[in-house]
Amino acid sequence: MARIDFKGKSFVQNYHIQVKYHELIPVKSKSLTKKVSLHDNLIIHGDNLKALKALLPMYAGKVKCIYIDPPYNTGNEKWIYNDNVNSPMMQSWLGKVVDNEDLTRHDKWLCMMMPRLRLLKELLAEDGIIFISIDDIEIHKLRMLMDEIFGEDCFVGQFIWKSRQNKDNRNLTGASIDHEYVLCYFKNFGNRLRGAERNTQQYKNPDKDLRGDWVSANMVGLLPKEQRPNCHYDLINPLTGINYGKPKMGWRYDKHTMKKLIDEERILWPKAKNGRPRRKVFLKEFSDKFTGYSSIIANDIYTRHGTSEIEEIFKARVIEFPKSSVLISELLEQATKEEDIILDSFAGSGTTAHAVLALNNEDGGNRKFILVECEDYANKITAERVRQIIKGVPGAKDEQLREGYDGSFSYFELGKPIKMEEILSGKSMPSYEELARYVFYTATGEEFEPKAIKPDKHFIGESREYLVYLFYQPDLEYLKQTALTMERAKKLGPFKKKRRLVFAPTKYLDQEHLDALRVDFAQLPFEIYKLAK
Repeated sequence: MARIDFKGKSFVQNYHIQVKYHELIPVKSKSLTKKVSLHDNLIIHGDNLKALKALLPMYAGKVKCIYIDPPYNTGNEKWIYNDNVNSPMMQSWLGKVVDNEDLTRHDKWLCMMMPRLRLLKELLAEDGIIFISIDDIEIHKLRMLMDEIFGEDCFVGQFIWKSRQNKDNRNLTGASIDHEYVLCYFKNFGNRLRGAERNTQQYKNPDKDLRGDWVSANMVGLLPKEQRPNCHYDLINPLTGINYGKPKMGWRYDKHTMKKLIDEERILWPKAKNGRPRRKVFLKEFSDKFTGYSSIIANDIYTRHGTSEIEEIFKARVIEFPKSSVLISELLEQATKEEDIILDSFAGSGTTAHAVLALNNEDGGNRKFILVECEDYANKITAERVRQIIKGVPGAKDEQLREGYDGSFSYFELGKPIKMEEILSGKSMPSYEELARYVFYTATGEEFEPKAIKPDKHFIGESREYLVYLFYQPDLEYLKQTALTMERAKKLGPFKKKRRLVFAPTKYLDQEHLDALRVDFAQLPFEIYKLAK
């Protein structure tokens, strides 16, 4: 397999492993929910590489569909390379706008994309799928990068989207580039898209055939005699004796199959000998109501429709070139079912959330969205759009949008990194409550309640599945000397219906005793529970 090479690749191909886990800090005031939870629809404000790493403990292998709309690297987007990679060359890139004058802009773009794509793949379910919007500037490099990360066998399609309705006369070459692409890969080979709904309107039954509605299909072959000699023969109507000869490319079926079709009265014989017999294809022959999904997608859905949606919601064009929610909905229809999770780590104006809520409203589904947005407008635009479409947009043309969609979301800010080596060395040790918040969210995905903490009993909260305990003090000597022993495990209290999840520096109990005590153990510092389980 051909592999893509670019400046900085050797430094970023495993950079996602070095990225620290960060806290996800709930912001109740910016959420639209009764109880903030990582099980809710999510909007996360912060660097998307760090946010994706923070999501791994909770969502690794659980996301069914990813849609991302990364910078197209046009040179006019003013995106900035911000990954703090340990390389003098890449350190010199930090904080600088990538523009048309930048001779390394393609290298920077690939260095930005590679670690994010690796984490996105980890988040995908085994039957998951990823869609990436892109245009001609980076499509070829992205194809090679995706082949390397996901594998050539997992390539699904390079779908073409006619994004521009009117011709662009500004191009000096005279070509009007009216399309973009949606690149699509499965996580694993062997999955498939749902497909397009079969058009049944063409099926009729003019001759009252007892077998039901049908259409006529061409029977002329596709290959010359040298390649398909058994399909080149004279076709004769046994009732009239008319010989229809043999077309230049022969017939689509061999003599045996054709005789069977004749015996079943499935051939439509023309009266003229120079006509072409056709085959009856009955609707009931198809067990699947879907056909293949066209590589040319979303007819009559243009960029301007996305802009119109934004203007209708905000009464102003608060962001440039947003995708239409109808386009994203069409992709989600191909890839998701009613209970699936959809992730967008370049969330922009929140189009993906709009599409998810609209699709749920249409089919009664309960899909969840996870949005990540690094820009300062994450609350004022991304989250605000979702608030508006849930509450309802006064004056909207669409009745459902006026009334609002059912839904909620929890808003999180990306917090501080949890640095294992600094905890181990005693350089930087979080307070009991800070660490309790982090491990509780990481392990359970549920809202942390500081008032529930009982440090003297090591209790930090109760989730739907667990009673959660933390043996910790911001003291290196304590960490070195503290272990979960039989005595400490028994002091956790009497058994209840729920298992106990215990975080501690180490343990002196084997798995048999842990199971007998209904305890799941997670080591400090610092084992990410959901990944280590």
